[in-house]
Parts: sequence; structure tokens; C-alpha cells
Amino acid sequence: MTEPTHATMESHPDILAMRERHTWAEQAATTPVVQAVEAISLITGLYLAASPWIVGFNGMTTLAVTNLITGVAYAVLMGGFGHAYERTHGMAWAAALLGVWAIVAPWVVSGSVATMRTIISNVIVGAVALVLALFASSKARAKASTPGRGGSSARAGR
Repeated sequence: MTEPTHATMESHPDILAMRERHTWAEQAATTPVVQAVEAISLITGLYLAASPWIVGFNGMTTLAVTNLITGVAYAVLMGGFGHAYERTHGMAWAAALLGVWAIVAPWVVSGSVATMRTIISNVIVGAVALVLALFASSKARAKASTPGRGGSSARAGR
């Protein structure tokens, strides 16, 4: 009687695919461009959070609180990409929505907060946040659509 052959865990298709995704994510996260985007994104989020006190519209409580919450959320979201690139870059669309919110916030939040300095500050920082988030999102889409890189075609052969 012959003994059945058992495949080792190291040769399991899911383990191999996971290793390939991890290797791709590690290579992508260590490129200078992605590291620069992450650093600029973190600074952008921190500036948005502190902008009421930097620009001088801290007397406008509704917009100050909105910018503080939005800026901290953006910095945390975009700053998390360096630690878990393969899992978090797919959520970069949420950071893009925060950038859009920063742009429209002076006109949307309650109170008369749409002054020249609030509009200029929020539109510029929101546009920068939006562009950085779209860049991160495009990297995630490129990963997902590459055959064998964790996209739908990676499991098609089974």
C-alpha cells in the first residue's frame, strides 16, 4: 500500500498568493514616491486639523471643529498606509471624500464661516488631500487589476 502524499503548508496556493501580495505591497510601500505621498498626506491632515489656529479662524467654532475632526481622520487614514499597505490602500477613496469635504465645508457647515481666509485655506488643503488620496487609490486599483497580484484573476485558475 502506498502512503498518500501530503502537500506542505508552504506550497498551498493561498499561502503562495498571500506571500506574493505581501511582497508586492512591501515593494510598493518602500518606493520613494509612495513614501513621499504618505509623508505629505500626514502633513496635509495635520495642517487641516490645525488650520483654524494657523490661519486664524478659530472663532468660527463649527468650521474649527469640522477641520479638526476631518484633519485628524485624514492623517490617521493616510498615515496607516505605510504599515498595512495591502489592506488600507483599497480604502483610499474614503480619504478622497474627506478631501472633497474639506473643500465644501466652508459653505456647508452652519454659521457664516465662508470668509476669504477659510475658503482659500480649505480649498487648497482639500485639493491637495484629494489629489494625494486619488494617487493612493490609483495604486490600489493598479494592484487589484494586475493578474496574479490579488485581483480576481488570481483565483480564476482554481
